[in-house]
Amino acid sequence: MITLTHYLVASALLFSIGLIGIMTRRNVLMILLCIEIMFNAANLAFVAYARAWGDQAGQVLVFFIITVAAAEVTVGLAIAILLSRQLNTLNADEVSALKW
Repeated sequence: MITLTHYLVASALLFSIGLIGIMTRRNVLMILLCIEIMFNAANLAFVAYARAWGDQAGQVLVFFIITVAAAEVTVGLAIAILLSRQLNTLNADEVSALKW
């Protein structure tokens, strides 16, 4: 039988994979994907706790997190498109060239 611990371990592994991806990747699109993995890890933990406690509040919170994640992807992809047009690259190290 799958318990709450199994879900939380899976959530921690997903969050760790996303965090390592953010720290090691230099491509802006890959960084955005790793942020999405971290959002999904948090969603998994919220849903697991909501199911374990028999409360719907965690699932409502997940709905709002998914909404914020969709907005983040929209803004992030718009920034990535603008970066690729301006600099002809998506390398995060070269974004510092856009500072004042």
